[in-house]
Amino acid sequence: MRKTDIAWSRFGLGPRPGDEPLTDPIGWLRDQMDDYRPDLASTGALASRARIIADFHALRTARKQAMQAASMAGDAKVKVAQLPQSRQFRGHYEAQAAVRIRAAVASETPFVDRLVHFWSNHFAVSIDKPLVLGLAGLMEFEAIRPHVLGRFEDMLLAVVQHPAMLLYLDQVQSIGPKSQFGQKIAARGRNQGLNENLGREILELHTLGARSGYSQSDVTELARALTGWTAVGLGNGPVQRLTTRLGGEPGDFLFAPPLHEPGKRTILDRTYPQAGMQQVRAILTDLARHPATARHLATKIARHFIADAPPAPLVARLETVYLEKGGDLRAVYAALITAPEAWANTESKFRTPWDWLIGAFRLQGGVPEMPDNPDQADHQLAGLFAQLGQPIWQPGSPAGFADSAGDWAGPEALFRRVEVAQRLARHTSPATDPREVAGRVFGEALRPATAQVVARAESPQQGMALLLVAPEMMRR
Repeated sequence: MRKTDIAWSRFGLGPRPGDEPLTDPIGWLRDQMDDYRPDLASTGALASRARIIADFHALRTARKQAMQAASMAGDAKVKVAQLPQSRQFRGHYEAQAAVRIRAAVASETPFVDRLVHFWSNHFAVSIDKPLVLGLAGLMEFEAIRPHVLGRFEDMLLAVVQHPAMLLYLDQVQSIGPKSQFGQKIAARGRNQGLNENLGREILELHTLGARSGYSQSDVTELARALTGWTAVGLGNGPVQRLTTRLGGEPGDFLFAPPLHEPGKRTILDRTYPQAGMQQVRAILTDLARHPATARHLATKIARHFIADAPPAPLVARLETVYLEKGGDLRAVYAALITAPEAWANTESKFRTPWDWLIGAFRLQGGVPEMPDNPDQADHQLAGLFAQLGQPIWQPGSPAGFADSAGDWAGPEALFRRVEVAQRLARHTSPATDPREVAGRVFGEALRPATAQVVARAESPQQGMALLLVAPEMMRR
């Protein structure tokens, strides 16, 4: 592989037909960190948090009314997905997904956009939970994109304060047992209290990593410190009424003192006496700067960009840079792109469905029109990724989507790519010569077998379909 091909595909999101070979691949990657702009103009047309939450409450009311009507009619089945409010609410997710897709395909800073996608998966939420469906994309746009080139601790704080994460890990319902609110509901005989989900995932997934020396006591102590971290208008029953009464726009982060467990906390043998929300800020800062966090993040970054089993010396160097620079992610990326291991002439990473389809769109020069039903373009776009087995922002667990070939290279998964490639290739212009596209885009990396198969195609459409599923498109 040329260094150009490595820069385009291993670090970027794939080449486009008009891209010229790079004279300075490392410089091209480095310059993107200067040129990157976190704000996407297309997000201006998306609904606000407040609108999304209002639509969710409307959907919940409509669902309740439909169930009551069905019960009165003796019908046990309620087709919630067919409610107008349900389709409208899902439209928020599909619009956000379309913004993400189109931004990636058109990106002039694909290296940084790949990093955005990496961190979004690191801090995974999943749209399986109803209201998260409407907020998952906003978390990527509001908490990940602005901090992707900054300090890890700032991104961590932004994510932990975002309503999508607070909802997904049930933090909005977590109440300190000895808090003012907790004692009140206990006196009424209600059993609603501490939720450890967010505390556990911060330690296991977001910072230190599994088997890194923390204990169950550390999880519980962090969960106690996190009580009171919620969002306006979220939660159920008394909690929702409380957060609404405390004020602010629906969905805004809120520290609610009546929910907070008082007292000092001890985590990893360090005591935190701070009061209120400053306690969690201090804890998150220490976790972000912990050596185990540096090792965990360095390993994940090297695995994503270099190999499923990343070279230990590279991981060690990234870990050292992270610690020496105080979690400055830009410094870590600079160390990554200048590492000799990063430019090894091997296609060691198998493309995930997201990688492959975005690369296919870029190879074709953009997102194709959806002539079947233009009004449903966002729905159809999001559906393609679901068809391939990687629905956007729906990994199904806080661990995110897997990042190894064994999870994506099965026969059924490859057959789905063939089906989608045939569908995409139908949009190929009769004037397009797939042989010329293959030679120009892949250059020396084009395998003779691929060139031969594409040359034997009976039509430009068939040739493009074959090119999209060639080995050059499957690995990076």
